[in-house]
Amino acid sequence: MFALVDCNSFYASCERVFRPDLNGKPVVVLSNNDGCVIARSNEAKEIGIPMGAVAYQYQEVFNKNSVNVFSSNYTLYGDISNRVMNILSTYTPDVEIYSIDEAFLKFEGFDQYDFNSYCLEIKAKVKKWTGIPVSIGVAPTKALSKIANKIAKKYQNLTEGVYVIDTEEKRLKALKWTKIEDVWGIGRRISDRLKKHNVFNAYQFTELPSEWVRKEFSIVGLRLQRELMGIMTLDLDEVKNKKAIATTRSFEKNLSSLNEVKERISTFAVSCAEKLRKQNSCTNLILVFLHTNSHRKDHRQYGKNIVVKLPYPTNSSLTINKYAQIGLKSIFKEGYYYKKAGVMVMGIVPENQRQLNMFCEENPKHLSLMKTIDKLNKITGQKKVRLGSQDLGRTWKMRQERLSKKYTTDWNELLEVE
Repeated sequence: MFALVDCNSFYASCERVFRPDLNGKPVVVLSNNDGCVIARSNEAKEIGIPMGAVAYQYQEVFNKNSVNVFSSNYTLYGDISNRVMNILSTYTPDVEIYSIDEAFLKFEGFDQYDFNSYCLEIKAKVKKWTGIPVSIGVAPTKALSKIANKIAKKYQNLTEGVYVIDTEEKRLKALKWTKIEDVWGIGRRISDRLKKHNVFNAYQFTELPSEWVRKEFSIVGLRLQRELMGIMTLDLDEVKNKKAIATTRSFEKNLSSLNEVKERISTFAVSCAEKLRKQNSCTNLILVFLHTNSHRKDHRQYGKNIVVKLPYPTNSSLTINKYAQIGLKSIFKEGYYYKKAGVMVMGIVPENQRQLNMFCEENPKHLSLMKTIDKLNKITGQKKVRLGSQDLGRTWKMRQERLSKKYTTDWNELLEVE
C-alpha cells in the first residue's frame, strides 16, 4: 500500500504555527518579490482569492476582508518541511519526498496493520510535534493514493483527514467521483482530448481500451490507467542527481552597468558550482542569459543567451565563474536596462567519471580550495568566503515587505514567551 501525506495549506500553516491568533482567519502567502498569491488558507479561498492573484490588484480585497498577508519565508518553510519528513520516516523506511509539502510512503510488509488507525497516529504525531495539519490518502497505487488524499482533504469532517481505498467498491466510487482533469498526471490539454471522447471522470478513463490509450497517450498514459485500475506500475522514485542546475534572479532594480551585472553573474556562477559539489558532480557546459524588463514598454527590449563549452569538466567556482564572465561579455550590450539574468550548468557528469583533457587541465589546488571554502561557509552558516569578483557586503534579497521571523533557524529570531 502507498500513502500520500500532504500538508494542508502548508505555507499558511507554517505562519500559523507561531501565530495561533491567525487560526480561523484568512491567510495568504506571496511569491518571490511579493508578486502574487501562492498559498491560501481555507478562509482565504472562501473569500474568493484565487491562486496566482496579483497582490497589488487584490490589495483592496485584502484590506476589506482583513486578510493576513505574508511574504514567502522559505527558510522557515524548508526547516518545518524537514521536520515533517523526519517524522514520516519513523513510520516506514520507504519515503519519497515529492515536494516541500508532500511525500509518498510505501507500506511494504504492513499486511496486518489497520491503515486508518496507523495514519491517524501519523497525522496526530505530525500535528503535535510540528503544529502542521496533514491529510493522508492510502491506496494500492500512487495514483490512487493521490485520489484518496483529495477525498481525505475534501471531507475532513467525515474522514478526520485520512481516507483508505482498500476495497474494490471504494476504488470505483473514488474514480467516479474524480473529474478527469483532477487525475494526477493529466493536464488540461490531455483532459480536453479525453472529453472529446466522452471521458469526464477517472472511471471512464479506466474503461478505455488499453491499446487505444497506449496509442494516443504513449506508455505513460497506459501506466496511469493501470495505476487507476489498482495495478501498481509506479514505485517510489530514487533520489537522483540533477541533470541541469540553474541560478536565476530578477534584480532589485534595473541594471545598465556591465560591472554591476558581472557581479551578479559571478554570484550565480558560484551558487551553481556549490550545488554541483554538493551532489559530487561536474559540468561541461555553462549557459548564461540576460534580458530586460518586458513590462517596461518605455524601455528598449533585449534578451539573449549563450552556451559556453568548458575545456574540461569542473565544479570549481573559479573556473565556472571565469567562463560565465566570458559568456556574459559576448552577449552584454550597452544602453539597455537589465532586469534579470541567470547561469545554468549542463552536461553534468559524476565527479569520479569526468573525461580528462590531454592538452589542458584544471589547477589541482582548486579541489582542496573548494573543500575549504565549503567547510568554512558551512561552519559560519553564511557565505562569508567569496570570490573577489563578488560584492562582499551584498546578498541578493527579494522584496519581502511582509516577512515573518525565521523562528527555528536563527538564534536572534527565536520565539519569545512572556
